[in-house]
Amino acid sequence: MKNYNEINKEQNTFSREYRKASPEILDGFMTMYKASMREGALSNKVKELMALSIGIAARCDGCIASHAKASIRAGASRQELIETIDVAVMMGGGPSVIYGTQALAAVDEFLAG
Repeated sequence: MKNYNEINKEQNTFSREYRKASPEILDGFMTMYKASMREGALSNKVKELMALSIGIAARCDGCIASHAKASIRAGASRQELIETIDVAVMMGGGPSVIYGTQALAAVDEFLAG
């Protein structure tokens, strides 16, 4: 069974190492990330939910872990997260069902503590 807290920790370690190897690229990406997630016409919560649905459709464990946690931090309820998973499944088909169920496991893991 996947542990999404561990996936986040591992990805953070990988990112720190990659930043050492290629700081301009990762710093540039992080600048873009922060700018795109800023409050605007869409709230940060909505943007994190969008990112989560794309992570599910793209079958990215690290994206699911990161954006499920960030969605909760931004105030998303479990029901909002389930509906986000629903949209990802509709857009991504069968593979998104698999990753959507895993995303719900990540949501429940993060909500539990």
